[in-house]
Parts: sequence; structure tokens; C-alpha cells
Amino acid sequence: MEDLRLLTSGGVYVDDLRVPELLGAAYVTFVRSPVAHAVITGIDTSRAEAHRGVVAVYTAADLADLPAPQPFRSSGTDGGFFAEPPLAGEKVRFVGEPVAVVLTDARYGGQDAADLVVVEYELLPAVVGHAQALRDDTLLFEEAGTNLADQRGRDAYDDDVFVDADVVVEREIVNHRVACVPMEGRATAAAFDGTRLTVWHSSQNAQRCRSTLAETLGIPTEAVRVIVPDVGGGFGAKIGIDRDAIVVAWAAWKSGIPVRWAEGRAENLIAMTQGRAQLNRVKIGGRRDGTITAYRLDVVQDAGAYPRTSTLAPVTCTMAPGVYDIPHVQTGYRVVVTNATPVNKYRGAGRPEATAAIERAVDLFAAEIGMDPAEVRRRNVIAADAFPFHTRTGAHYDSGEYEAALDRVLGAAGYAGLRAEQTARRNNGCTKALGIGMSVYVEMTGGGGETAKVTVDADGRATVLTGSSTQGQGHHTAWSMLVEAELGIPMDRTTVVHGDTDLIPKAVGTYSSRSLQLGGSAVFKAASHVRDQARRHAAGLLGASESDIVLDAASGTWHTVGHPGRSVVWAQVIKHADVESLSADVEFDSDQPTFPFGAHLSVVEVDTETGMTTLLRHMTVDDAGPILNPVLAEGQRHGGIAQGIAQALFEEVRYDASGTPLNATLAGYGAVAAADLPDFELEASETPTYVNPLGVKGIGESGTIGSTPAVQNAVIDAVAHLGVRHIDMPLTPGRVWAAINEAGDRRQTRR
Repeated sequence: MEDLRLLTSGGVYVDDLRVPELLGAAYVTFVRSPVAHAVITGIDTSRAEAHRGVVAVYTAADLADLPAPQPFRSSGTDGGFFAEPPLAGEKVRFVGEPVAVVLTDARYGGQDAADLVVVEYELLPAVVGHAQALRDDTLLFEEAGTNLADQRGRDAYDDDVFVDADVVVEREIVNHRVACVPMEGRATAAAFDGTRLTVWHSSQNAQRCRSTLAETLGIPTEAVRVIVPDVGGGFGAKIGIDRDAIVVAWAAWKSGIPVRWAEGRAENLIAMTQGRAQLNRVKIGGRRDGTITAYRLDVVQDAGAYPRTSTLAPVTCTMAPGVYDIPHVQTGYRVVVTNATPVNKYRGAGRPEATAAIERAVDLFAAEIGMDPAEVRRRNVIAADAFPFHTRTGAHYDSGEYEAALDRVLGAAGYAGLRAEQTARRNNGCTKALGIGMSVYVEMTGGGGETAKVTVDADGRATVLTGSSTQGQGHHTAWSMLVEAELGIPMDRTTVVHGDTDLIPKAVGTYSSRSLQLGGSAVFKAASHVRDQARRHAAGLLGASESDIVLDAASGTWHTVGHPGRSVVWAQVIKHADVESLSADVEFDSDQPTFPFGAHLSVVEVDTETGMTTLLRHMTVDDAGPILNPVLAEGQRHGGIAQGIAQALFEEVRYDASGTPLNATLAGYGAVAAADLPDFELEASETPTYVNPLGVKGIGESGTIGSTPAVQNAVIDAVAHLGVRHIDMPLTPGRVWAAINEAGDRRQTRR
């Protein structure tokens, strides 16, 4: 339903808005820190204020009464120490941190004016990377006395669980930092009429934005309206509203002038929250028959300059055992602050990191005992008849068929043939080494609730007000399909509305692959309630009992059982009800999350003379329960797979020793393009859940979770015969080539 508009006239994004409230708006430009760690010793805004076209210049001093957004709450220290101010006033902690904001009457005068703001910095040593943060040599927050923002679980480690293992393997695994790179960067516009603040924001949930703004500005919730127009990608980084957008809204509220801001690409790459950034140490033990008996995952989460969330490392620990029935599982984590862009949720948010760790660990264990990695997985996955399954880390898996998913992807790939080809190449001394890598994954999606209102008007048209907020997932199509299935109203006669707090005051929004299972279930139940209301009125109109009235969804007509010729349409039913419309409000809540699962297999070719990797094939089984719309589901799978492969092979945010980003433009950051990838081979699998009435699970993050370790395992598998045991991501040609040569040097030394 969205495609025609988006592909012809185009979407209407925040920066496209031409509404009366924004006439004469001033344009916002942020003055951002060029250094990673420094004390601010002075700010002079006089030259900027005198510059032609400048409307206002604000610094932290102007926002002194504005509280910091809700700080990270820690179990081990006072979370208030790590609060993130709206603008930096005393100290900067990462390159790109906002120090001042300039309002100009023209967009392109903003940077010239911002360059006139003089900020004096007293440089401090930068803390870059997990290891340096843990040493506490240099502190980001002196009053905290440590760079450790949180820790849990490590005091319960017990090496006794590994004593009886025939083989124990330990390895440090880097799950490196990546940028979100949405097609549309962050963007906000705001207008204050003296009574009410209206904010247009590129976000994944308008209602959370409204509550945060009201709390921060100290005004009633009803005095704030948030509207989310079309959004060009979110991936977790646009959940809620961050400090930059809060400052934009504050500027409109403070000045009484409408303002607007849309960041540039370089600004986005250094200032928008980033993802992953975990250092994981795995320890895995088991018997030589392939049985895994114990697993430990120790997580160090780099939170960047400000710990935005307390959930990433705990989620990684919860999902640590993955699809495996391991008798002993131990997890613990530490969260550290560094002089880098803050880390927050990014497509999968803790689950990809857990999968990457356990799937690498299984391959390391398989290599150590000399067993095929597929066979090790088959011997340890949770049996299909064991569900619902309670893991040793407290997760409650609803349903799954893990071995079947593995077998399906192996069969689709022709696994035995691939291994034979690999052996032949090795025997022939071929410099183009073939690698086969796999992963079997489970992820956690949804949980909580969502709202929906379905209305059918006197013309027989339907309107859906949904708490879910779309950023390209196809909600208008999916929700129209649900309405058509329940009410028989054609999809093109259904209007879907989202992202306006005046129309939908209570909602949760879109993240954690929750839309269909929660938002869709709410739409389904609301439509069912409307159908039940209509049945009563149709019975009166047709002079029959309610039990004898049926709805023919194919034609959208009501008739009595056995007499389809005697029927009435929706308009007649509503006219008989003597109302303008029939409607139902629903807030659907689920008792628990759902746990989609699947298996991925990657086939790569590695040039052992250059380290260059070519992805030849990628096959997946991504089971998210019954599929409502195959095109939408495949789109989600394709996008996720592409992002996961990109992390494995190309993408990495890098900093130098001073905390300066080394790839702050798309010329240096390896974002993936379609030409970099083969066609994906998608296998079908649908295992329903009992958690919601549609039986569905989330699909938005599955591809990202399963693909990354499959590709990493494939590249390492390709060069394993040369003595390579592990290579950290991203598996760039230089990194792979270096690993091959280091392994060769080790062989020469042993001789």
C-alpha cells in the first residue's frame, strides 16, 4: 500500500515538511567538539551573535535549568554520575559532542556562523577501547571514581564446571563498533505557540518522545504534541528522542520561533548513537563426542561517552546459550565508558552479540575436537519436544525446531558437496580457498503491549490508529490485510494512521521486532471487536439471531447462514445502528517475549594471496511463525542479512589513540551496497507461538543475528587448513591476509 507513494511522489520526511506552523523557521546548526576529551575553559559567542542572519546562539549556560535526560542507572555505582547534559558545559567526552547551538534565518548560513563560536579546550588524555577503560588511568567522570558504569554476575563464576570436560577452549572475541547509517539522518522541527509545543521528529515512537520532552522541559504532557512523519530508517538509534533533538525543541520553546534541524551525513556518523562495541571472552568445554557441557560468556560493553542504556549487556547474557541445551552456563558483564560516540540499541540490541559469541565458540570447540561443526550443533541443540524451554540464564523459549532448521539449510546448500569441493581445492593447492560457515540462532522479540483503534465509518471505510510506528516495515499494508481478513473491507479502503500523539496518546512504538506480534495483534483484536458489534446490528437489520449471522470476508457483506443472496453491506449496517461509525480501542499485552529462530549458511571464497573474501552464496532459514505477507517478510530478511554481512566483512567505526574518528564519512566507512552481495537463498519455515492470537514472532532482526557469525565462521573455515584459528571482524582483506601470514610464521617457527 505504501509503495506507489514512496516510489513516485516520495515520502514526506521531517526535512520535507512545509506546514504553516514552520513558516519562517530558523535553522539549527550545532557547534560540536573537535576533540574527544577536554575541559571547556571558555566559550565566546559574540562574533557568531553579530554575524548576519544569526537569530540566536545558546550554550550550556542558557540551558542550566534544563535537567539532563534520564541518566543510566547502575547496580554498582550511582548512575547519576554518568548523566548526559543537553549541551556540554564543563567537559567534552567525544568528538561530535554538542557544545553550542546556532539559530540562523537561512540553512546554509548556519555552518559559517557556527565556525565563529570560539571554544577553548584544555585537552585530556583520551580513553579508547575496553582495555584502557578498565584500567581507570584516565577518568571520564572524576566524581564516579571509575570508568566502570555497571557490572554483574562475574562473582559467581565457578571453574569447577569445566573440570570434567575433555576439552576446554577459551577465546577473546571482538564484536566491533558499527554505525547505524539510516537513509535519513536525525531530523527535528518544533514550534511553540505560547501554549503548546509541537514537535515533528524522525523517531520510532512518538509517545516516548512526548513524555521525555514534557519531563525535561517541566511542562504538562498535554502541552506537547509529537508528530512522526515518514521515517527513513531507524534500526534502534531513533528510539525515543536524544539530546540533540531535545535542544532543538527547547530552542523553539525558549525563543518562540519555529526551528528545524536535519543533520548531515558526516554529523550523523560521529554524533548519532552507534551499535555493538562489545568485547566478549568465551570459555567452552565438553567431551570429545561433541557434547558441550559448560559455557561461560564474559561481556565488556563499551558504552561510549555516556551509558545510554542498561539493557544491552544483560540481554547478551540472557541469550548467551543460544539454541543449545548446555548443562552449565555462566555469564557476567561490565559496562565501561570511553571517549567515543555513545552506544545504544542497534538492530538486534544485544542478541546478535550473544549469537556471534556462542556460534564462534561452537566452531572453536568443533575445531579442537576435530568434528564437523554441523554435527556438533546437531548434538547440542534443544530438542523440538522440549518446548517451552527454560534456559539456564532465565529465558523462556516459547517454541522452536532448531535441528530441523539446521538440516533444512544444510540440505539447501548441498553441504556434503561443498565440503567435497573444499577438500579438492585444498588437495590441489588452490589459492582460492573455499569456506563454509554456519550459525543456528534464537532471538528474543516483542514483550509488553501495544495499542490500536479500528473504526468503520458510514461509507464502509476503515481507519486504523496504530501505536506501532513504521520506518519502512510496511505497516500500512500489513494492518490493511488484517482488517480485510477480519472485516472484509478491501485494503485500498483502509487508512492507517500512526505517529501522532494527539490522535494516539498511548502507545509503545516500533523496536525489538514487536510490530506484528503486538501492534498487529492489537489491530486484529480491535477489528474482531468491531465485527462483533456489527454482527448485532446486522442481525437486527436482517431479522435473525446473532448466531445465524456471518460475514463473507471475500465480498464484505453480512448474511444469514445458508442465505448468502440476502445480504447487507457495511454502510447499511452502520446506518441501521444509527451511529456515525463503529469502533473499538484495544491495548494488547503479551505475557512474555517470543523467540524466533533459524539457521544461516555462508559460502565464501578467500584469495589466500591477498586476503580478499568473495561471498558466493548465503542461505537462510528464518522462522518467525506464520507469515502474514511474504513480500514484507522477505524484505525484512534481505535487509537484516545485508546488515549482518556488512558487519562481518566491511563495516567498522574506528578511532585513533586520541579518540578522533578515522572514518567519519561514507568515503571511509564501509557501508554495504547491493552490488557487494549475491542473491540470498531463503528457505521457508513457520513455527507458531502461543504468545499472541496471530501465532507470529518478530522478523526484523533475524537476518542481522544469523548472518554475521555464519560469514565470520565461513572466512575462518576457508583458511583453517593454513593454521588460522580465529580472526576478529570485520574480515577485511588486510586482516585476513595478516592472519594467514601469522599462521605461516608460526608453522615456520615450529619447524
